[in-house]
Amino acid sequence: MRELFIKQLVKEAEKNKKIILIVGDLGYGIVEPFKIKFPDRFYNAGVAEQSMAGLASGLALKGYHVFIYSIANFSTFRCAEQIRNDIDYHNLSVTIVSVGSGVGYGNLGYSHHCLQDYALLRSLPNTVIAAPSNNQELIESLKYLFNNPQSSYLRLDKSLNINSIKKVPLIKPGKWIFYKNKKSKNIIISTGTVAANCESILKSKSSYNWATIPMWSMQSKRLQFKKIKKYRNIITIENHLQDGGFGSWLNESLAQEENDYSKTNIISKFLSSKIVGKVGNEEYLNKKYGIK
Repeated sequence: MRELFIKQLVKEAEKNKKIILIVGDLGYGIVEPFKIKFPDRFYNAGVAEQSMAGLASGLALKGYHVFIYSIANFSTFRCAEQIRNDIDYHNLSVTIVSVGSGVGYGNLGYSHHCLQDYALLRSLPNTVIAAPSNNQELIESLKYLFNNPQSSYLRLDKSLNINSIKKVPLIKPGKWIFYKNKKSKNIIISTGTVAANCESILKSKSSYNWATIPMWSMQSKRLQFKKIKKYRNIITIENHLQDGGFGSWLNESLAQEENDYSKTNIISKFLSSKIVGKVGNEEYLNKKYGIK
């Protein structure tokens, strides 16, 4: 996903001279195509993520669409105050790009786990979250972000490259992308790079439909109620902790309405909180503490 992101960013930057990329002293071996082609629009902020977010905000105020790129914990929690006060509050055209969703960098320890980023970013009213599950969703998510520059968060897997077997339609916040088209009252709804988990669960729940919500936000939560109430059973899947995550977001959408929604049963699947503090490669951590 990282390589595809840079490829799409280069293509857009060829047309749009307002595209800027800032990295936090990493990404080498990935970001060079942009750096070489647009050296005057590439900046290395060093190990200073707060400054990286502040610099991005200043450039956005001048009319640029700025992408800041780092490992997930660095581009989010380390500069959370700057994201809240500088980027989201002013709804600036800054896209925060994180790499290593879930425990992609699990062998580097808890400081590098990406487990609470949804909770942080979805609490910001102007910020749109893009969590694509495959390459086609990434491309379509980027199209939306390029055409609608605003405060946004793009969550990428470290190394996953999955191509969808079907054409992915235009993506926008809150829109469902269906990967099965069964007429069923049961459905799996996921976000982010958990396609393998969804396919595994579908083996034992063949009657279930499956859709992803690759882009979502505080505002688009209000659009979910009418869709949810069509189903009897919903399973949400995410590589994030339960509290403040995607399943919580979908459940909260029911609270937007006063109508009786008791006929819809939502079960959420997520990473175990026991993963906090654990060290190991991604395969080991997911096997022991991952989505069950």
